[in-house]
Amino acid sequence: MRVAVLKETRSAENRVALVPLGVKNLVQRGLTVTVQTGAGETSGVSDLMYREAGAEIAASAQEALEDAKLILVVNPPSSNELAHLSEGSILVGFLDPLSDPDLVNRLIELKVTGISMELVPRITRAQSMDALSSQATVAGYKAVLLAANHLPKFLPMFTTAAGTIRPAKALILGAGVAGLQAIATARRLGAVVEAFDVRPAVKEQVESLGASFLESEEEVTAEGEGGYAKELTEDQHNKELELIGDALIDTDIVITTAQIPGREAPVLITEDMVKTMKYGSVIVDLAAESGGNCELSKAGETVLAHGVQILGPSNLPTSIPVHSSQMYSKNIVTLISEFLGDDGQLQLDFENDVVGPSTVTHGGEVRNERVQSAMHSNSP
Repeated sequence: MRVAVLKETRSAENRVALVPLGVKNLVQRGLTVTVQTGAGETSGVSDLMYREAGAEIAASAQEALEDAKLILVVNPPSSNELAHLSEGSILVGFLDPLSDPDLVNRLIELKVTGISMELVPRITRAQSMDALSSQATVAGYKAVLLAANHLPKFLPMFTTAAGTIRPAKALILGAGVAGLQAIATARRLGAVVEAFDVRPAVKEQVESLGASFLESEEEVTAEGEGGYAKELTEDQHNKELELIGDALIDTDIVITTAQIPGREAPVLITEDMVKTMKYGSVIVDLAAESGGNCELSKAGETVLAHGVQILGPSNLPTSIPVHSSQMYSKNIVTLISEFLGDDGQLQLDFENDVVGPSTVTHGGEVRNERVQSAMHSNSP
C-alpha cells in the first residue's frame, strides 16, 4: 500500500506530516512511502534524509498522489491536489470539519475517507494520538516567549548593584494543555504566575507547576464532555469577568487559551478591562483565530490599545517546526496503527473507539454526528 506525504500549501506553514522516523516505522510495516520533494525542508528534513529512511521522493504532489491509498497532511490539500485523490483513499490531517463544510462536501463528492486529527477523542489510550494536545504544548511554550519578547521588563527577579528588580507577574487564562505549558514556561523564566480555569479539577495541576489558582468565593465552574470547558451561563460569565478583571490590574503578561470546540472563543477580557492594565503590559491571545478571548484581539496582528500590546498569533506551532513536526508525526503514525492490519493493509473499524469518532466522511457520507450537526447549522 502506498502512503503519500504532501508538501504543505498553507501560507507560512513550516510543518510536515511525517518525519523520517515515522517513514521508517511505516516502511517496516510493509508500506511504500512517497514524499513530495521539499516537503520537509522547512522543518529541518531534507529529501536525502527521507530517502535514507526508506521513502521515495516524488517531483510533485500529483506524482506523490498517484496510486496513493493513504494521504498524510498537516492542513487540508489545495483544491488542485484534492482533485488527484482517488476514490476510496484515506486523507488524515487537521481537516477542521466543524468549520469547513466545503472541504467536507468535497470529500463526500470524491468518496474519500476523511480522518480528522481534531476529532481524536480525549481518552486515556488515545493520548499518544492527540495532535491537538501535542501542538498546544508548542503553542503554550511559544506564547510565553512572545510575551517576554514584547514586555519591556525582565520576567525573573534580579538582585544587582543597581538595585533589586521584582519578578513580572503572569496570568494564564485556561489551564488545558497550552495553558499548563504556558504556566511551566513562565515559571521557568522566573515570573510569578496565577492561572484561572472554569474546571476546578485542574487546580491541582496548576499548583503542581508552582502557580497559584485564581478562584472566587462563589464557584465558577463549567466542565464539559471529554475534559473540555463548556459555555458558562450569563451569571457565571459575569462572575468570571469580575474575578479576571481584579487580577488583571497587577499583571504584566497575560496568556489566554480558552476555547470551546465548534464555538467562538469566550470573551474573557473586555476593552474596559484592558484600560485597567499596567502601561506596557502584554496579552497573547491564543484563541484569536476563533474570535479571541480579548475583545480587542485581531488574528494574525498586534494591536496597541490603552498602552497594552495585544498579540493574536496564528498557528504558533509552525514557528517551532522541527519539534512540532516530530510530535505530530508520532501522533499520526500511532493513529494509523489503529486501522493498519499486521499484513500492512487498511482495516477501518468504525466500532473502534478512536477510529469511529475521528472519521468525518466515508463512502460518500458524513459519519461524525458533530460534523453533521455543524453542517446542518451552516446550511442556508
